[in-house]
Amino acid sequence: MFEKLSEAGRYLGQTMRLMVGLPEYSTYVTHMENTHPDQEVMSYEEFFRERQDARYGGGNGKFGRCC
Repeated sequence: MFEKLSEAGRYLGQTMRLMVGLPEYSTYVTHMENTHPDQEVMSYEEFFRERQDARYGGGNGKFGRCC
């Protein structure tokens, strides 16, 4: 029972982070290891910066929104 609660808590935490735009680094690492084993995995800092740039326009003056 505690195992299921713990798992539900992890999913809830991941869902809440994604709702506010904070992608999960561990999910990225698992994906890269399973899907792209020949490519280098970004460090947490590189991953965070890349995700911020993708969300907010990467400092090029363009924002990812409609207005």
